[in-house]
Amino acid sequence: MARTNPVQFIQQVRAEVGKVVWPSRREVTLTTIMVLIMATVMALFFTVVDMFIRFGLEGVLTAF
Repeated sequence: MARTNPVQFIQQVRAEVGKVVWPSRREVTLTTIMVLIMATVMALFFTVVDMFIRFGLEGVLTAF
């Protein structure tokens, strides 16, 4: 692996950062909203599944 000096490294880093396509404010906002909605939906889903498992387990354990 070739070794570069610190000046070359900084130049390469700046060149690579210049290639990055940054998202717009609208894209960030929409993506954030989508993540929050999906997290809420998944939390509700797992809450319902947990309730079914708990009620089923309680039913089995009280039968014995």
